[in-house]
Amino acid sequence: MNSRHPEPSFTDASDARFAELVAEGIPAELPPPARRDPEVSHAPARRQVLSRADKALALRNALRYLPPAWHEEMAPELAAELARDGRIYMHRLRPTGYAMHARPIDAYPARSRQAAAIMLMIQNNLDPAVAQYPHELITYGGNGTVFQNWAQYRLTMQYLAEMSDEQTLVLYSGHPLGLFPSHPDAPRLAVTCGMVVPHYSRPEDYERLAALGVTSYGQMTAGSFMYIGPQGIVHGTTITLLGAGRKYLGTEDGLAGKVFVSSGLGGMSGAQAKAAVIAGAVGVIAEIDPTALKKRHAQGWLQEYETDLDKVLTRVERARAAKEPLSLGYLGNVVDLWERLAAAGVTVELGSDQTSLHNPYAGGYYPVGLSWDQANAMMRTDPDQFRTHVQESLRRQVAAINQMAARGTHFWDYGNAFLLEASRAGAEVNRPEGGFRYPSYVEDIMGPICFDYGFGPFRWVCTSGDERDLAATDELAAEVLAALQATAPADVRRQLGDNLRWIRHARDHAMVVGSQARILYADAEGRRRIAQAFNRAIGEGRISAPVVLGRDHHDVSGTDSPYRETANVRDGSSLCADMAVHNVIGDGFRGATWVSLHNGGGVGWGEAVNGGFGLVLDGSEDAARRADAMLFWDVNNGIARRAWAGNPEAVTAAQRALAAEPRLRLSLPETADEAVVEAALAAHE
Repeated sequence: MNSRHPEPSFTDASDARFAELVAEGIPAELPPPARRDPEVSHAPARRQVLSRADKALALRNALRYLPPAWHEEMAPELAAELARDGRIYMHRLRPTGYAMHARPIDAYPARSRQAAAIMLMIQNNLDPAVAQYPHELITYGGNGTVFQNWAQYRLTMQYLAEMSDEQTLVLYSGHPLGLFPSHPDAPRLAVTCGMVVPHYSRPEDYERLAALGVTSYGQMTAGSFMYIGPQGIVHGTTITLLGAGRKYLGTEDGLAGKVFVSSGLGGMSGAQAKAAVIAGAVGVIAEIDPTALKKRHAQGWLQEYETDLDKVLTRVERARAAKEPLSLGYLGNVVDLWERLAAAGVTVELGSDQTSLHNPYAGGYYPVGLSWDQANAMMRTDPDQFRTHVQESLRRQVAAINQMAARGTHFWDYGNAFLLEASRAGAEVNRPEGGFRYPSYVEDIMGPICFDYGFGPFRWVCTSGDERDLAATDELAAEVLAALQATAPADVRRQLGDNLRWIRHARDHAMVVGSQARILYADAEGRRRIAQAFNRAIGEGRISAPVVLGRDHHDVSGTDSPYRETANVRDGSSLCADMAVHNVIGDGFRGATWVSLHNGGGVGWGEAVNGGFGLVLDGSEDAARRADAMLFWDVNNGIARRAWAGNPEAVTAAQRALAAEPRLRLSLPETADEAVVEAALAAHE
């Protein structure tokens, strides 16, 4: 069932009134001042980084969205927002005439069916049941922004309502540049987030540019409107845990009796608890934010929680002995948890961390020794002292993890910049010969098992909002995977089997938060076949409305990130972003409904470039043609790059792609003899 909880202060509008309000753009009359809703989680105040001249520039930048007649009243209010929050969100323009959540596609007043689907996806990203800080337009990760301010939201929805299938809307970091003439096969929307000149891609540059209102951090799927709640990371975390068990512990079908310890129950990390249960483990997840923890508990994603570490340890041992799948939250700091586990000699088989360490000093990581409120105050009023606390906390956390690892715990970096920031803090995470002592989960698990074979986080949203349509898509996807598994080569049969089991039981795990959406890991052939099955079912009326296809940017081709997605690309090109950029370009001219290119992602500003897409299936032959062409490229671009890097699994996948598509030609690598290389170098030393 849909577990969306509308904002309690709103009475939802009638269909006709909603259609009018969502398309109005900047309203004709200035709305009354906004009140702060205590029932909604709010973003922490950001550091004050602007000079006096910059503050004036930020204010002028914001006022250009508003009629001049409003400026005298709004200028002091926006200046107060900047002084209080470190950002200008334009809270007064947040819509209050309707609740924020995805509606069935026919509720949207759009000339273009594709544009209506985008409107639906935007509202889903801002649904309070989905978004981390909905009133600050942040979906997840502490700063994963959908728009910079509410004027941008309003104008974007207005443009989408007006758009025809011969226009394309352009968004610069949330700013709607305008509608431009194009053609039906062109994307209806092109999005960039944070694409600054590389020299200015340091974290401090982001803080200043975001405060000025000229750039945004779109994370991966926040700024591209493709977030589907924590379901997406539940699946990826489940696959990772199963893979970790097979690689490190020799388990096959699950983690019964094994303990997994991590941190984070907020946006993306909120999925860890449910994933641990699905994998059969005893999952212990620390979370310092009581609102985030209790939200996951109320939604059923977290089974139990404790504030007492003695009770945590007792409950863990009881569940371990009974081989009981359990998700147990610890409302407290993860450093205290790790240190207590180490001191008590508790056996922990698997460990990781999913705090938002791409944003360590502005709410992404809360240091031990400070309460939630103390930390939020200090990061704003004394940022240097807060940085000192964060770095000391990271050193303590790593020291405790190192003690546990010496006793047999297998720890990995979850691609959240944990090891990167810990190393910068002086924690003992570096190996003498270079690199980190713990692997990235992509480097050690997901890269060789999934990405190099083309398996990645394919997802879809049923725009009807009808759970019966979602059930139909589950059945169709399961039929496709079962047929593929029956004839699959041995090296990908397990991946297909894991995902077949997932999709057959997805409804049992109550995954839906917000829109009626689903995810699974599929390769190029699986994605194309699933898309065609959906499109036929829409055309035949078995699915009642269009389906939006997408994926996490965290995928085979979507992201260049040396500490995560491309951590197992070892030819020196892991620092290059050609793949992600070409992915978006190629998707755009092969028929994607919208495309997006972002700086950042889960590992931090300047640490990755990532791209994504949305594709609307409407049952037509045109949709079938676009899906077939685009999905083949979207995966095999990454396969070709990974094969050229010499990854043997990717070479195998590339050879299969060549056999399946006669128009495809690829550059595949020849392998250099190491003895020849060494001899050639030695001759000149």
